[in-house]
Amino acid sequence: MTTSTTSESSAATPLLDLQALVVAVRRRRRLWSAMALLGLLIGAAVAVLLPPSPTAVTKVLVAHQEDQANDTGTLIRTDVQLLGTTQIADQALRSLKSPEKPEDFMRDYRGTGLTNNVLQIDVAGDTDAEAVARAKALADAFVADHVKRIRDIADAEAKALLDQRDRMQTELAEVNKEIGGRSPDSDPKASASIESLFARRAELTSRIDDFGQRAEEARIGTPQLIVGTQIVDAPRAVRHSLPKAAVTNAVIGLVLGLFLGLALAAVGVVVADRPVLRRDIAANLGASVIAELPRRSGRLWQRRRTRVARERLTTTLARTVRGSAEPLSLLELGCARSTSVIALGLARALAADGPVVVIDGLPGPQLAGRSPKPGDPTVVSGERAAAVSPQEHRIGVGSVAPGTAWTDLQYLGTQTVLVVRAGHGSAAWLHTVARQLADQRIPVIGVVLIDPDPRDRTDGTLWDGLHTALRGQIELLARQNGTGRRRAERLPMWAARVPDDDQEVR
Repeated sequence: MTTSTTSESSAATPLLDLQALVVAVRRRRRLWSAMALLGLLIGAAVAVLLPPSPTAVTKVLVAHQEDQANDTGTLIRTDVQLLGTTQIADQALRSLKSPEKPEDFMRDYRGTGLTNNVLQIDVAGDTDAEAVARAKALADAFVADHVKRIRDIADAEAKALLDQRDRMQTELAEVNKEIGGRSPDSDPKASASIESLFARRAELTSRIDDFGQRAEEARIGTPQLIVGTQIVDAPRAVRHSLPKAAVTNAVIGLVLGLFLGLALAAVGVVVADRPVLRRDIAANLGASVIAELPRRSGRLWQRRRTRVARERLTTTLARTVRGSAEPLSLLELGCARSTSVIALGLARALAADGPVVVIDGLPGPQLAGRSPKPGDPTVVSGERAAAVSPQEHRIGVGSVAPGTAWTDLQYLGTQTVLVVRAGHGSAAWLHTVARQLADQRIPVIGVVLIDPDPRDRTDGTLWDGLHTALRGQIELLARQNGTGRRRAERLPMWAARVPDDDQEVR
């Protein structure tokens, strides 16, 4: 039965509860808001403290002999890569008469292919004038290199054609020499051989003319490419707007900081495993949430609702103390101040019934260091708890934070209400608290949730363990007075494992 129940519980629990994750990340809005603000400030500071170096820009129209309408930008990308070579950088530095190394100069400029034939060159310098001069020298060096390559290609092609023409002219001279002054009619016996020589001469003459024309066309096309490669946008300094740069960097820093903050918050939530939903807190502590109170007073229009909630909680706890012979304790986890306020309010409500003593078991000065006011109850330390008269109402106030002396909690009260701040304790520690209180035979009759998430719509009521729940005690009193009906009760697993005094421990 235990194994099957455990497996069913594990199967019902998701590996990652997105609702709890979203709520926990939203509760850590201070973290990611601070990260976003920090990113915004850093971005704006970078724009102010590290302004961009002076930059000049120019555009070059590049004509290619292999230009095609369906070109995908291969030729202009080749020009960009050629621009970033030491040869062009060295030529530009020579025209500037600069001793700078080409490798260092190459880090200060870059080329961008805007279209298939337009190349943009961005150059940085120490001043605007230097950046403009560097851009002009670099553009001139690129144009000169491109023109030189065009001419070299055209000359090489024309030379190859002319060489071929010269070889054919030599062959034509040999054919003419062979023919001499003969004709097919002069020598009928050799007419076939002479006719073949005449045909060969005609073919050679045609091909010589063709190669000569092609060489001329190769040279004619070169000036068009040379003229087509030119600087179409003169080098000019790029004006940087400080406000625009600051706003841009600030927005980028804001987005990056927000993303980093959300990521850190999400990772921290998953790693820490601190329940924030009332459903998870009630399940880990094995007790129902009976009230919710904000950690702070809140806004003006929220204070009345907070005051009403405190009064309702005080009335409920006072009714429980009056109807039970066992002393009640309030044990806090991450909210000692709120617990002290609840305890003092409960003591003032019980003061009309007789003397009330508040037993201070808190590690801090929340109760011991306060200034007493008229009408406040008597506050004694935990060491004097045994000296309190049985006729007085006892309200113990203690802590279940790490380092708690668990065996001392029974002197504060034999039944308790846990006052827990949402998201403070891990799931493992909440299990430890429930287990330790069960071992001490201190039933948890309810949980007061401090600083709950306002958008939490989960159910914080456990339907098991009605015998220890606050509503179970109220129902028991109602049945004793003859005004209530008996309902079926089912013990939780952890409560069923705690044996009574008159049962045998197996």
